[in-house]
Amino acid sequence: MSLLKSIGDFEENRARKALDLLLRDRENEFREMANATGFPRTKAWEEVILKFCLDFDECFKALTEIKSPYDPDTADHNQIHKCMTLMRQIAKGKKTMNEVSHIQNVAYTIAQEFKSVYKRIE
Repeated sequence: MSLLKSIGDFEENRARKALDLLLRDRENEFREMANATGFPRTKAWEEVILKFCLDFDECFKALTEIKSPYDPDTADHNQIHKCMTLMRQIAKGKKTMNEVSHIQNVAYTIAQEFKSVYKRIE
């Protein structure tokens, strides 16, 4: 079963085409994300990295929209926990904040570019 079936509101065939197009230009970034997060490059590893990046993008949105982590109207504690887990996975083994922010930027960029390519595909 393809992981693309379980990725958000994306139609599987369009998502596959968008991922294939994105990999043409961003394969190095996908490999960098795999190395940085410790994902093995086995079968469908690109889909795992894409899912991670899209999850990170959602976390970024969730964290920037929260007014207070203690306000029950704005804080989804499960989402916050998921975000912290992703942040921890990104930060593991890094020695500086520059390394961490670089990987975060790569994840964010992959997610944004995937969405852009996906929109352009019929």
